[in-house]
Amino acid sequence: MNLKLSAKQLCLTGVMAALVFLMTFIPKVPIPLGYAHLGDGMIFIAAYIIGKKEGMIAAAIGSALADLIGGFPIWILPTFIIKLVMAYIFCELSGDSMVKNVFAMTVAVLFMATGYTVTGAILFDSLEAGLASAPGLLIKGGINIIMATAVIACVKKSYLPLLRAEH
Repeated sequence: MNLKLSAKQLCLTGVMAALVFLMTFIPKVPIPLGYAHLGDGMIFIAAYIIGKKEGMIAAAIGSALADLIGGFPIWILPTFIIKLVMAYIFCELSGDSMVKNVFAMTVAVLFMATGYTVTGAILFDSLEAGLASAPGLLIKGGINIIMATAVIACVKKSYLPLLRAEH
């Protein structure tokens, strides 16, 4: 994958990374081993709007930054990797139909929940600790899918053509 970005791509990636950070950092609801947020929905929205490469970068940087600033340094690298792959999965499986997009988000959320469950079990040397976070992660994922689906449906016809247009 070519990581070279045009000025427009760089700016959109930076804005989306900031939005992923804000949606991850601000609306926090504590769950075992972490917190629930709306950042995953923003990852799907960002990847849908700006594309795979830029969406993956925005997802990884915005989410990892939330862990850094939020006081969860042990999670920075796992979050970077999990969210990068999560955006990749969404982009590879999504398409023009909302059904396909919801399927892609569901597979990406299942990957995310599995990734954090396994990582939690490794970091805390306890399968029980890792499994304790799984229900909260799945509920958070479901809420994020609903939020992203609604926003993508609104953005799809009105703003997306403007963002993708080359001047």
